[in-house]
Amino acid sequence: MSFATLGLSPQICQTLSDLGFKTPTDIQQQAIPQILEGKDVLASAQTGTGKTAAFGLPIIQQLLDSPDLDGNNDIAEPEDLPQKKTRGAAVKALILTPTRELAQQVYDNLESYNQGLKIVVVYGGTSMSVQTKNLNAGADIVVATPGRLLDHLFVGNLHLQQTQTLVLDEADRMMDMGFMPDLQRILRRMNQEKQTLFFSATFTKRIREVAHKLLNDPVEIQIASENSTAETVEQIVYPVNKSRKRELLSYLIGSRNWQQVLVFTKTKQTSDVLAKELKLDGIEAASINGDKSQGARQKALDDFKSGRIRALIATDVAARGLDIQQLPHVVNYELPFQAEDYVHRIGRTGRAGEKGQAISLMCAQEQYLLDAIETLLDTRLPQQWLPGYEPTFEEEETQTKRHSRSSEKRKLKAKLKIHSSRGKRR
Repeated sequence: MSFATLGLSPQICQTLSDLGFKTPTDIQQQAIPQILEGKDVLASAQTGTGKTAAFGLPIIQQLLDSPDLDGNNDIAEPEDLPQKKTRGAAVKALILTPTRELAQQVYDNLESYNQGLKIVVVYGGTSMSVQTKNLNAGADIVVATPGRLLDHLFVGNLHLQQTQTLVLDEADRMMDMGFMPDLQRILRRMNQEKQTLFFSATFTKRIREVAHKLLNDPVEIQIASENSTAETVEQIVYPVNKSRKRELLSYLIGSRNWQQVLVFTKTKQTSDVLAKELKLDGIEAASINGDKSQGARQKALDDFKSGRIRALIATDVAARGLDIQQLPHVVNYELPFQAEDYVHRIGRTGRAGEKGQAISLMCAQEQYLLDAIETLLDTRLPQQWLPGYEPTFEEEETQTKRHSRSSEKRKLKAKLKIHSSRGKRR
């Protein structure tokens, strides 16, 4: 099957050919014709299978076929916006993403397929004035994070009354990150007669319930089994004492001559500390997390892609926003609290049919997290002890007892505080 058979114009097909895309992926084959027919779509597919093109290409085609691409006209604002007329950009298609990195990734991909449309990306952590200037020049497609989109709506830089298509990219992550109130505020400002598309790597029961409330008789597309991982990714778990995780990570990078490895941690603090310790081991590394400015995050990502640094240490805020071609290695330095995040983390490797390796460093205290992941995937992940890094159960028992004593002390302090406050009330 070719892209031309999906209903895309010869110009778009030629652009895809120039980019090296020969045949559409499964998600593209199933989603593009449905979107071109104007249907609402609820789609789930593994990361790295071409979801952005699956919704981006038909949106571009629809706008090219539209008789009116004028992005500026006078409109009256809804009740919850300032009661005045404004000349904001009349957005034809809106794509919402949960993170800045994902917004930038989607924008870059759309620009590579673009056929003269005006595409603008807006997200927090960067200049409002630059984004305002871009919007004032007109915007057929806007890629945005919810918070920054609302900022531009309130000052009248754009409006959504003529929006024909709404895309929620990584919708489950939006729910997890608490974006539902912002999403509801955005929906109140939109044309009700619109096409709505839900795209994600996984779909929970809650997401399905929300989707079916917002979508009109949607076509449901599920390429792989829910919460599955790509067959091209080799997964392995290395049990190791918590105190030796950093040492083992440095050993793996050095002894196996890894030139590019993405490492995931659970907290911002751990990502910063780990990057510094790897540098002390002679491994060029940088961290990327929510505390970093957008400029610092983009520089770290650019340095990683160009090979100036070998290890990029990231929190889950970046798990879905990193699109790195042929990334060979992903390491879970710490297993995630939510089992679904494991799927998204390791989905950064093994993309577009390429082979990848996902390694998890697991201490004894994380066994319950591994159990949750294996239950989600309905499979057992292979474990292997590395010579010289075998876990010593004496240390794990000591850490467990120390954790138990700390927990008991916290409970005792809480009881004493309650008792003291009661005494004062008397």
